[in-house]
Formats: sequence, structure tokens, C-alpha cells
Amino acid sequence: MQVGHGKLAPLRRIAAGDRVAYYAPATALGGTDKLQSFVSIGVVHGDEPYEADMGNGFVPWRRDVRYAVAAETPILPLIEQFDFVEDPRRWGYKFRFGLFEINEHDIRLSPMR
Repeated sequence: MQVGHGKLAPLRRIAAGDRVAYYAPATALGGTDKLQSFVSIGVVHGDEPYEADMGNGFVPWRRDVRYAVAAETPILPLIEQFDFVEDPRRWGYKFRFGLFEINEHDIRLSPMR
């Protein structure tokens, strides 16, 4: 996994065994379509972040994840049920932080689990 355009700090906050779910606002980075869905889920493994050379001088930090078979899950039908959403009218606010922790209740809401 890679978060925050390859930054190390967020990856240091997670540990082997943590579950991660990826949310995508669009089908491509910077896209204008509205996918607004969870697109993958998995479990972090390995002890430490590592650098991956992507070429052209881009060397982001990553963590290994064992991804589960999953289908895209739209977020809109779940907004009012998530604990991490403080104001349903501004449900996307939390995603501006990038990587953030959610509780067991919220991870179980998604049919991706």
C-alpha cells in the first residue's frame, strides 16, 4: 500500500495485522467522475515500511498488504451509519486526512469485509 503520495509518516502509524480499506472518490487520480466507493480491503503484513523505486526519481514508501477478494462498495448508502462521519452533510471531510483509523463497527458495515 502507498498513501499520501508515498509519505513515510502515515505508514509508521500502522502495524502488521491492521486492516486497511481504500476509498476512491473517482476512477483515476485527479478524475472528475464520482466513483465514491470503497475499492479494496486487506490486512497489513511485514514489519516495516520500505521504499519502492517507481522510476524518474519517484521513490515512495510502501507497506505490504494481503488484499481480499472484494467488490466496489458505494459509500453513500452507508454515510448515516458510519461512526467516523461526524456530519453527514460533510461526510467527505475525514478523507482529507488521508490515512485515518476507523472502529470495528465501521469496518463491519461494508459488504467488502
